[in-house]
Amino acid sequence: MKNNKILTLALLILSLIAITGTTIAADTDKKNSVTQIHLDEYGGYFETKETLAGLKAGEYEFIVTNKTNKIVGFQLQNNKTHEQLDKFPLDPNETRIAKVTITSDGFRFRCPINPTPWYELDGVKD
Repeated sequence: MKNNKILTLALLILSLIAITGTTIAADTDKKNSVTQIHLDEYGGYFETKETLAGLKAGEYEFIVTNKTNKIVGFQLQNNKTHEQLDKFPLDPNETRIAKVTITSDGFRFRCPINPTPWYELDGVKD
């Protein structure tokens, strides 16, 4: 009986920690109704901390960090029209932010300096 109470209390505490952690994570990804996407650029590929599934049209900040020891670039386009949304170089260990509006056309990005394939996301909802 005593073990059941301890187990129940432990599960309650873990549940509260999980709920609080989820809320904190969501707050860091969304700031003043602007969704933030953190991208780390390595030699030939990108990594993101957030999931890119289920995105909605709206205002975005792409926070891009160069994790290499050479100059790289970031190019962001509308996925349907290929309209240029932003493009810039990044020095080693530099971080820059692209503030853009993403539509239901989706978006695509790549490094034009150290050529990487296009990362295309077309499942953006209105």
